[in-house]
Amino acid sequence: MAELAAARAADAEVKRLATRITAAQGPEIATMTGWLTSWGRPVPSDGPGMPGMDHGMPGMMSDADLTRLAGASGPEFDRQFLAMMIAHHEGAITMANEELAKGTNAEARAMAQQIVTAQRGEIDEMNKILARL
Repeated sequence: MAELAAARAADAEVKRLATRITAAQGPEIATMTGWLTSWGRPVPSDGPGMPGMDHGMPGMMSDADLTRLAGASGPEFDRQFLAMMIAHHEGAITMANEELAKGTNAEARAMAQQIVTAQRGEIDEMNKILARL
């Protein structure tokens, strides 16, 4: 979803945000995939929303959501992207808080805390952009 916005967003600030999100999530997904593999746990299959993630997870967009986003353009695309990405980030925060509450691996807990902090900040930023659009 962020890759699509980096290419198609009408607003320069939305494009920059989408590029930053893409850059941040790639290494996070690679790290988490590595942990799952080393722990002998199943790795979620790639979905259309985000590589390495599953639509059953909080904040994941449906195929219909992504199709609607892909069909939008201009400021409407930007608004839809921001609304979907806010929901996506809220889902990530929910999962990260679950890790903080129940997780036992220090590295995973540290990453969860980083995700909560970073994505709360990005949600604030996205809400400000939405208010401006």
